[in-house]
Amino acid sequence: MRPGPENLAIQLRACGRVRPTHFKLAVRAGYVLRFPFAEGVRMTTLRELVKDRKLYSVNVNQTVLEAARYMMEHSVGAVPVLRDGNLTGILSERDIMNRVVAVGRTPGTTAVSEVMTANPRAVAADESIEECLFIMREFGFRHLPIVDGKDLKGLVSLRDVLMHQAAEIERQTTRAAS
Repeated sequence: MRPGPENLAIQLRACGRVRPTHFKLAVRAGYVLRFPFAEGVRMTTLRELVKDRKLYSVNVNQTVLEAARYMMEHSVGAVPVLRDGNLTGILSERDIMNRVVAVGRTPGTTAVSEVMTANPRAVAADESIEECLFIMREFGFRHLPIVDGKDLKGLVSLRDVLMHQAAEIERQTTRAAS
């Protein structure tokens, strides 16, 4: 399929011989990659994935100790960091371990702003889950903020994406068997 100017998308089929260099070249050229499970199947958007979830976040001025307790209380491994309601970073358990605990900083006096991952790459809520997975894989991200314009809609983890993919494959297998 040759992409038209109104729809810069490359449809890659599982049966084709695709190498990692093809992905890199397409991304550099500005193409949006789409990975459908089957022809004609509508892809789930990130908006659909996060629509019924509560959004947990911390403020940039909170201490790491406050943020860690908040994350533990809500059983989340990462949270968006907000400044005046705008996304400014992400704080993950890994950030706390590597940038606070391992270097001997005091969580009760260290500000979240000092150890967060600043200016995170965000993904539009209308992007497909497959595109999100591609970005996570290409850049080594475990968490991505989901935005609608400047509004933060949620945070998606690699586990969320993979669990959704597994459920979708199971649904298709069940449908094909019946």
